[in-house]
Amino acid sequence: MDLNDIALFVQVVRAGSFAEAARQLGIPPSTASRRLQALERAGGVRLLQRSTRRLALTDAGQAFFAQCAEQIDALSQSAQDLADSGKALTGRVRVAAGVDFLNWFPLDQVAAFMARHPGIRVEFVLADARADLLAEGIDVALRAGDMVEPALVAKQIGTVQWQLVASPDYLSSHGVPDCPGDLARHDCIAAPARSGVAQRWQLRHQGELHDVAVGGRFQVNSLQAQLNGALAGLGIALAPTLTTRQLVRQGLLHEVLPDYHWEAGVYFVYPSRRHIPRAVRTFTEFATAVLLERGLVAAPAPRR
Repeated sequence: MDLNDIALFVQVVRAGSFAEAARQLGIPPSTASRRLQALERAGGVRLLQRSTRRLALTDAGQAFFAQCAEQIDALSQSAQDLADSGKALTGRVRVAAGVDFLNWFPLDQVAAFMARHPGIRVEFVLADARADLLAEGIDVALRAGDMVEPALVAKQIGTVQWQLVASPDYLSSHGVPDCPGDLARHDCIAAPARSGVAQRWQLRHQGELHDVAVGGRFQVNSLQAQLNGALAGLGIALAPTLTTRQLVRQGLLHEVLPDYHWEAGVYFVYPSRRHIPRAVRTFTEFATAVLLERGLVAAPAPRR
C-alpha cells in the first residue's frame, strides 16, 4: 500500500467528500477517487460506500481509519517538526483555563518560560465556563473532569483529587456529616445549577461511587469564591486539595468526610490533533512539567 494513499483516505474521511479533500490537497477530485480505488484494490476490501450525496465508511473502513488516522497525524507532525526545527520558536499561544488558574499556577514559572522563549506570546482566557475553542481562537484548554466533546482532542496529563471542607464555625453550628447522604441536610456551596436541576456531587470511597444531590443558600460559579464562602462559614465546599491543603493545615478549614473524595482527570484539550504549532506544544510540555513537579496534579495511573 502507498502511504500517501492512506493519508489521502484519512483526509477524505475528515473532509466528508472527495471534492473537499481534493480542494484541500490541491489535486483534481478524479485523482483522489482513483487513488482511493487503488488503495481498496491493494487491501482487497471496500473502505467507502459512495453515493451522489455523501460518503459512508464501511465496517472495514471504520476499523482502518481508527487504526491509521493517529499514525498519519504523528507522521505529519514529525514532518512539520523537521521543517520547523531550524526556525526560531515564535507565535501566539492562546490558553483557556479556569478563572482561578493563575491564583495557584506559579507566575514566576510563566515568566521564566517567556524569558527562555522571547518569540512566544502567551494569552490566557480565564473563565469557569468551558470555552468554545474554535469560536474563541483557543489553541489549547486546560480542563478537569469528563471530556464530553468528541470533536476535540484531549491528552490526559494527570489527575487531581477534590475534598469536602468547611470552617470550624460552620461545623460547630450545623454538625458534622457522618455519610454522604447527610449532605442533603447541609448548606453545600456549589456552582448555580440550571433552573429546576439539582446540583450533584460524586464522591468515591473504597472504590464505591456515591452520587449525591446537594444544595445550599449560597451558590457561586467561581472556585475561589466557593472557598471564600466556606472560610466565611457559609457551608461545605468541594474543592481540589491543591487549593485546600494549606487552609486545612492552618486550621482555617476542616476536612469533611475525609475518606470520601472525587478524583478528576486533568487534560490539555486541542481543537485538532493535526499540525499543533510548535509554540503550543512547547508551552503545554512546560506547563505539564510544572503541574507534575509542583504536585499540583498527580501523574495518571499507567494503562494496563
